[in-house]
This record gives sequence, structure tokens and C-alpha cells, in this order.
Amino acid sequence: MRDWNPDKYLAFKNERTQPSIDLVEKIDLKNPKTIIDIGCGPGNSTQILVNKWPLSIVTGLDSSYTMIERAKTYYPDQIWIHENAETISAKEKYSLVFSNAALQWMNNHSILIPKLWELVDTNGAFAAQIPNFENMQACTVINNVVTSSKWDSKLRGRFWNKPPYELQFYYELLSNYTKKITLWETHYYHILPSIQSIVDFIQSTALKPYLEQLDDDTAKKEFENDILNECRKYYSEQSDGNVLFPFQRLFMIAYKR
Repeated sequence: MRDWNPDKYLAFKNERTQPSIDLVEKIDLKNPKTIIDIGCGPGNSTQILVNKWPLSIVTGLDSSYTMIERAKTYYPDQIWIHENAETISAKEKYSLVFSNAALQWMNNHSILIPKLWELVDTNGAFAAQIPNFENMQACTVINNVVTSSKWDSKLRGRFWNKPPYELQFYYELLSNYTKKITLWETHYYHILPSIQSIVDFIQSTALKPYLEQLDDDTAKKEFENDILNECRKYYSEQSDGNVLFPFQRLFMIAYKR
């Protein structure tokens, strides 16, 4: 995929950062010496780690050059690495390997998760949050539009056409290495001012793989408008005009002893 737009991503900073807050609060590590934030983006989740453990050496890693440059600009005193987590070396170990809303962009979790586990130092932990987007109505909306007769020939690349993530799958992976595992799922209900805001929310993330396949701004706008119209079939306004946008997220923490 092409590079990311940090400004559009951070337009919903509070909603995107809250899961990292919830994940960090449940991690049972007192004074982790070193932490790496896998898929750190513009550094919003990384700051939760820095604030929780101010004495730790915290590193942010992301494959997006624009995201890393944004993080460097706003947090110049921290360590930022432009690298692909799927090819990261396991030479260096970390007290905490952390990832918030990034692993869904990476393939082959049956290989990826053990690889990230190798980065965890003894008495450390692996902690991740993954949006379960394939199990959401917004995913159905996107798939309905991209497979329609209007867009099917223009959008050959399918991204959100996988089965929903299952915590049982991650338990089976992690239980090969440890017995101390914590798992949970949260359904956040984001309160947005309009159905258009749902499109704006997913425009820089879930819609990104499809918008990149379109040649010009007119086609992109038309595609987003079709997404909006399809959203109206699945989401409705509350009596005060706001719209509830349910968002499912999976959480996991595993400790290496």
C-alpha cells in the first residue's frame, strides 16, 4: 500500500488511542526496562507507554515513513524506527512487545505472532490489540460496495474478505509458549455526529486499500459516496442526531516466565 496520512488518521485520535490505554492498564509489569511499540503510527499509542512507564526505554516502530516522520516531529526525544515488523530481527529483546491496531495489516499471524514472541525478554510480556473489522457492519458495507457490478472490475484487490479474528486462535498460538495469558474483547460504541463521520473514520484506514486502486479524485469521491449510501442501510441516527458506531477489538497479553 501507499504511505499513510497522519493528519487524517489522527482526526479520530481519542477513539484510536482509548484501546491502547485500556490495554496498557491491564499489563502486569512493574518496571519494564525496554518497550517496543509495533506499528506505532504517529506515536499516539506510544505516549501511553511513555506515560505509564517513564523510566523505560520506549521504541516506536512502523513501516510507514510518513507516520514515523510525524512521530519524530512531535516527540523528537524518543526512539523511532522505520522498519517492517514482519521482517524484524529477533536479536534484540524487549521487556514489553506492544502493538495497538497494527497487526491486522500484517499477514500470516501463525508465523507473525511467534516471531514477535521471540522479541520478548524473560519475565517480559507480549500485548496486542487487534480490530476485529471483518466482524463489523462497516466491513459488510465495504464488501457490498466493492463486489457490486459498478466497482467489481475496478477493485480487483480484496482486503477485508477474511474470516473474523478469533481469540481461540491466538490462545492456541500463545499457549505453546506460556500458561499466563489474558484475553478479552471490547465493543466500543463511538458516538459520531453523522453517518458521514463513519466514512471519515474509516477513510484513512479500512477504505485505504480500495481508494488506492482508483485512478483519480472523481472516482475516489464517487466510491466514498457509494460507501456512505450503503452505510445508511446499516447505521441510523439517534434522536439527538448522533450516530453510534460499534467497533469490535480483541485484546491479548501473554507473559514470558
